[in-house]
Amino acid sequence: MPTSRIDDSDDPVLTTAAAARLLGVAVSTTQLWLESGALPSWKTPGGHRRVRQSSVQRLLAAKAGQPQPAHVGPGTDPEFRPGPAPGHPLPQDEKARLAAVAASGLVDSAPEPVFDRLTWLATQVTDCPMALVTVLTSRRQWFKSRIGIDLAETPRDWAFCSHAIVQEEPLMVEDATRDVRFAANPLVTGPLHVRFYAGVPLVDAGGHALGTLCVLDREPRRLRAREIKALQELAAIAVEELRRRG
Repeated sequence: MPTSRIDDSDDPVLTTAAAARLLGVAVSTTQLWLESGALPSWKTPGGHRRVRQSSVQRLLAAKAGQPQPAHVGPGTDPEFRPGPAPGHPLPQDEKARLAAVAASGLVDSAPEPVFDRLTWLATQVTDCPMALVTVLTSRRQWFKSRIGIDLAETPRDWAFCSHAIVQEEPLMVEDATRDVRFAANPLVTGPLHVRFYAGVPLVDAGGHALGTLCVLDREPRRLRAREIKALQELAAIAVEELRRRG
């Protein structure tokens, strides 16, 4: 890794796949640029190439014949930058987490069978009617996969998952109407009538929780130990899929 480091929250580290998405070229092409030195990079102990986002931006500027910036941050899209005084808890790494969400390319991406299988399995092992794979931007809770819910997204302030990603252990809400954090939540008071929630954070290779795998019910309840374990195992599969793409 370069000895002169810029804070990851301002200049995130990208995988080869994430760099390829920013460059608009194939992963194989990006790999060649990394190996040739056209894009300054380094190898992790596991042998994977990593590159700073600023290096990718400089290459884009050079290709376009534009002046090369000394440093480019995570972008100007407010959806991937912390907003003022949110009505939900924030992880300590929120700025870097949002940059990782942007780099993942997950938000507004097409449905994928691998995630749809996981949400279906989550409903089966917990006997819950609703399951989601969520991704949290600064403004939205967007559903990469969903079962039992017609909504494609909600405001971030509504997200039970905002509370789940600030802790390492699964979050379980047995009766949302009796929990001061959620009793007035539109997902609870509105047509969905959510009463129960259990969510496991989905943590990328950089240690950032991008979202969760979660299950919900319209009746108060609690998961047994084996059901929680099953949900954690399914979340681990989702995490493996996310990290494999890097």
